[in-house]
Amino acid sequence: MTQTTISAPTPTPRRDATAPAAPPAPSRAHRLWRGREDDSPLVRPALLGLLLATALLYLWGLGASGWANSFYAAAAQAGSESWKAFFFGSSDAASSITVDKTPMSLWPMSLSVRVFGLSSWAMLVPQALMGVASVGLLYATVRRTTHNAWASLLAGAALALTPVAVLMFRFNNPDALLTLLLIGAVHATIRAIENPARAVRWLALGGALVGFAFLTKMLQAFLVLPPLALVYLVAARVGVVTRLKHLLVAFGAMILAGGWWIAIVELWPASSRPYIGGSQDNSILELTLGYNGLGRLNGNETGSVGGGGGWGQTGILRLFTSEIGGQVAWLLPAALVLLGLGLWFRKGAGRSDRQLTGLVVWGGWLLVTGLTFSFMAGIFHAYYTVALAPAIAALVGIGASILWDKRESPVAALGAAFVIAMTSVMGFVLLDRATDFVPWLKYVVVAAGTAAAFLVVLHRLLPRRAVVAVIATSLAAVLVGPAAYAVDTASTAHTGSIPSAGPSTGGGMGGPGGGRMDGMGRPPGMTQGQGQGQGQGQTQTPTAPNGTPSRGGGGGAGGLLNGSESTAEINALLETDADSYTWVAAAVGSNTAAGYQLATELPVMAIGGFNGSDPSPTLAEFEQRVADGEIHYFIGGGGGFGGGGGGQTGGSSSSSDIAAWVADNFTAQTVDGVTLYDLSGGVQ
Repeated sequence: MTQTTISAPTPTPRRDATAPAAPPAPSRAHRLWRGREDDSPLVRPALLGLLLATALLYLWGLGASGWANSFYAAAAQAGSESWKAFFFGSSDAASSITVDKTPMSLWPMSLSVRVFGLSSWAMLVPQALMGVASVGLLYATVRRTTHNAWASLLAGAALALTPVAVLMFRFNNPDALLTLLLIGAVHATIRAIENPARAVRWLALGGALVGFAFLTKMLQAFLVLPPLALVYLVAARVGVVTRLKHLLVAFGAMILAGGWWIAIVELWPASSRPYIGGSQDNSILELTLGYNGLGRLNGNETGSVGGGGGWGQTGILRLFTSEIGGQVAWLLPAALVLLGLGLWFRKGAGRSDRQLTGLVVWGGWLLVTGLTFSFMAGIFHAYYTVALAPAIAALVGIGASILWDKRESPVAALGAAFVIAMTSVMGFVLLDRATDFVPWLKYVVVAAGTAAAFLVVLHRLLPRRAVVAVIATSLAAVLVGPAAYAVDTASTAHTGSIPSAGPSTGGGMGGPGGGRMDGMGRPPGMTQGQGQGQGQGQTQTPTAPNGTPSRGGGGGAGGLLNGSESTAEINALLETDADSYTWVAAAVGSNTAAGYQLATELPVMAIGGFNGSDPSPTLAEFEQRVADGEIHYFIGGGGGFGGGGGGQTGGSSSSSDIAAWVADNFTAQTVDGVTLYDLSGGVQ
């Protein structure tokens, strides 16, 4: 017989009548109201929308800028033709001289041109994609420190709409890649703080990214090192000794990532590599520490232009001047105030607090880089300020998140109101400087900002829907000004070596492709007769292949800041029997050489490098190359500073000596307004 065991039923536990009932699950509206990134199904579509809108802004009409900066465009073309030129960053495929920077920013463009052929789009699309990646990476980085998706979206939008960011992510200067790499370094450092078990890996990655940034724009990359080291020393959840060891690993990764190329160039025999452009001794170390290093701080840059304070007045208010303010200053006061408010609210949160971590690293980035730009006495261009845009945008996002979390505090409400009102006034001031640009917009900005600030103070008296409307009005008041400048920047073609964002403000930078000129149409520090060709005879854009814009008519020899302009007749001369010569032509200054090289896709020697002041080649070396039949034509009338006069600080006179020797020994011919000398017949 089978025995059956019957178990007593498990009694249902009785709830203590005195215990509080479990709170109901939050509604979707409540989760959206809280703004946490994992709570709302709208976050991912919003992020996708931000990235798509950024891509549209950065890619729309991109080809209108032609070669953009011909100096870098020619080097990218050279790298697409020759792996040696690719590695060294040479100005021409025959590798006579390099650009005056380390070459990493050229590599993506060169590879794109090698795959898709030479065109404006092939050169500039990689820059635009770096911009989209920078916005997405900043969003992810801010989200890790705030856990607030909407604040992170605000940070991403602020970066995307910063006028100078729109300019640089549609241009072929090194700043686009530099910005992306430095945001990545911050992201890796924050991940190291979050995850002690994998801190070494993340710090090594962060250090390597800074090293790659060094290979992009040299010592400017190191401005982020103090905040990166400080935030890890303060916030890492490991012992002090372990933190120091981890930072040594990061430092080693940085040296390895940035130093391998320097070591190879220094050890490579000078006779078989190109001359190091921007140096006077053919040394990458001199270029790093001198022209692109301490010289940028104290103004003592041998071979440069604008010495003796020629790059504008330095000082704490430099970033708010008419020349620079419209580029980046729209949210700068807000970022500084939000940094202070955020530190005050998080003062007792503990050293590993995620929001405090974000404030320290981005605040350090903004202060160190901003103060450096404000007081550096050497070469300074307004577009450098794109390096401030990620820090400003991140601080705005983190600060907004903190004030939202503390919104019941009167201090937070008053602080938010002050920030909104102050930013709208800043927008009014900046818009007022461009008198002909949407003149009514400044009044809308300041009126909306003032009204929104007043209602923010009273937000606890308003229904939820009204609060949402106030938030939307506040965002419009602070972002519509830079957004208008951003759209204007994206819809305008920019060329030359000193571009500027937004409409003309009369502050020196100018509008489309505007160069920083004095009253005589020259860069600061130039005297009459220098930089010849700049702004003269340049009514046409370079003749270019593959759909790049061009106009018919006479050529232009180019100048210090703008590329030369070729014509069909000049191209035909340069292409004749081109295989018999190492260089189809030589010209003083990189921009003079660049236009002809881009038009023919054949090597053109840039005598003296960018400024025409490098001793490359010497007169004796040039004479020997002519005797050996390596150079077909010499193109006269270009811009450069060979000779060391006026605004140039020292430098070599080789380019002036070469130009004089050619004029004395060869017969000039004028083709479409350009003077050429045929060197193939030997000295006459």
